[in-house]
Amino acid sequence: MSKAKPTAVVSGVAVAAALLGVVSFTATKPSSSGASGSSSVAEVSADPSAGVYPELEAYARRDASDKLALGRADAPVVLIEYADFKCGYCGKFARDTEPVLIEKYVDNGTLRIEWRNFPIFGEESEAVARASWAAGQQGRFWEFHKAAYAEGAKEKGFGKDRLAALAKEAGVPDAARFAKDTEGAAAREAVREDQEQGYGLGATSTPSFLINGRPIAGAQPLETFTEAIEAAARAAKPTKATPGTPATPGTSATP
Repeated sequence: MSKAKPTAVVSGVAVAAALLGVVSFTATKPSSSGASGSSSVAEVSADPSAGVYPELEAYARRDASDKLALGRADAPVVLIEYADFKCGYCGKFARDTEPVLIEKYVDNGTLRIEWRNFPIFGEESEAVARASWAAGQQGRFWEFHKAAYAEGAKEKGFGKDRLAALAKEAGVPDAARFAKDTEGAAAREAVREDQEQGYGLGATSTPSFLINGRPIAGAQPLETFTEAIEAAARAAKPTKATPGTPATPGTSATP
C-alpha cells in the first residue's frame, strides 16, 4: 500500500492493528493437544454493525481487472485475505472453508474475495508469493493457489523447481514468462504493496481477514465467516466497481 492513506482510514487502522495484533497469534497457534483447529477469538455478533470499522472498507480495491481476486467487483461484501503459502492454517482455510464460501456466496454474487500476499516465513514465502502473482498474470492464480495449498504441498518446499512444477500443475501456459515474471520487479512491488498493507493493519500472523471493515484473525470456524458475510450483506449499501472497469464476475475456479 502506498504511504499516503485517506485520513478517514487512520482511526480504523489503529483499531484493526489492536485487534489483529493482539489476537492473531492466539487465533492461529496450535492447540496444546496438537490439533489443527483454532479457537474462536474474533467474536461475530448478529448485529451487522458490531466490530465493523467502515473506514477499513477502503482497503477493498474492487478492481475488475485484479487477477488475484474472485467474484464481482460490485459484490456487496468483500473479504480481503492476508495469507502466506507456507502457513499451515492458511492451507486449512483454503482447503476446508474457502471453497464453501465460494460456492455459497461468490457464485451468487454476494461475495468478492481479494487476495493479499503476506509472506512472513522468509525467502521461500517471498518466492512463492511472487510466483502466485506471476501465475495470475496468465489468468491462473486460483489454480496455482489450489496447487500450492494442496495437502502436503508446503512440506515439499517452494524452491525454483518446485514453483515451476506448481505452475505446470496449475496450467500456466507460458513457463518462460512465468519464470521471468516471478523474478521481475513488478512481482516484487506487488508483493511489497500487499505486505505493507497487512503490516499497516497490525497483522502479525496468518491468515488475517477484513470482511467489509470487520477484522478477523486466524483460520476461524466456517460459521464465523458465514455469520460475518451475511451480517455484512444485510448492512451493505450499493457499491461501485473501480471507475472505468466493468463489474464482471472474477474467475470461477474453486481454490
